[in-house]
Amino acid sequence: MGLFDLSVEELWKYQGTNPKPADFDAYWDRALEEMNALDPEVTLKLAYPHPAFDCYDLYFTGTKGARVYAKWIVPKAVRKPVPAVLQFHGYTGSSGDWTGLMQLGAAGFAVAALDVRGQGGKSQDVGRVIGNTHHGHIIRGLESENPDDLLFRDIFLDTALLYKIIAGMDCIDQDRIAVFGGSQGGGLSLACAALTDVKLVSVCYPFLSDYQRVWNLDLAKDAYVELKEYFRHTDPTHRHETETFTKLGYIDVQHLAPRIRGKVRMCTGLMDTVCPPSTQFAAFNKIRSEKQVIFYPDFGHEHLPECMDETVAWFSREFLG
Repeated sequence: MGLFDLSVEELWKYQGTNPKPADFDAYWDRALEEMNALDPEVTLKLAYPHPAFDCYDLYFTGTKGARVYAKWIVPKAVRKPVPAVLQFHGYTGSSGDWTGLMQLGAAGFAVAALDVRGQGGKSQDVGRVIGNTHHGHIIRGLESENPDDLLFRDIFLDTALLYKIIAGMDCIDQDRIAVFGGSQGGGLSLACAALTDVKLVSVCYPFLSDYQRVWNLDLAKDAYVELKEYFRHTDPTHRHETETFTKLGYIDVQHLAPRIRGKVRMCTGLMDTVCPPSTQFAAFNKIRSEKQVIFYPDFGHEHLPECMDETVAWFSREFLG
């Protein structure tokens, strides 16, 4: 592997750098109470004609009143209830095309694909505007005195509320729900699994973990460039560096990882300079449930061959026999 990060032997021992706020667990317990008190006002509308799947536009109301969107497909000719997969996309992206969900659907799964607030899809960002804000979501809310204003708090809760909605549907077996995603989608999959009772978790190079480690490696660029720009514009001499990274700790998935109870499978490219392997292992090493990692020594933050094939096969073995 490249010399920019830790050796494989060191990765297995690494426990993260970014500080954890003292009230972290109380913060997320309170957040879940707020989410569970919501009326999500779910609407479903058939949206795409297909002979094998019922394809719905699913909208719900999340925290702060945002209307959040997900694509939702259910196999027509499969005996109900069926297992479900929640799928999360990369940073600034969207839920994609309907047909992109049908690889899992063809195996017998219902699939829900979330549009993250204000990114490339249809979900609202109601912080200041209605519609897309696209970038800068990690640092949204950092200058507020209230850490509840961190945008990724609401995004993490959107994943948990989507789980709650899907698990409550008559056509779904709530004991057979999995999550899947890469990069931001991997980070959101870990967050969702930590905040719910997800049984299987498949992630590729998860984002949103160990922000200070990214900074220390001088890799606050690409997907993490907003960390650099935040300091340049708001704290150019880093007088408040410790305070800033501690506040980011509320939305650092490594600190949520001990809450995960489902089985976890992680794919990691050892040449990844976007989400460095050590940041991924900061979260992975804190997971207490059954887990495995698949290394790709010559790959970075890119398509990992066979990763999706193996995910579908693993979900099928676990949920479909």
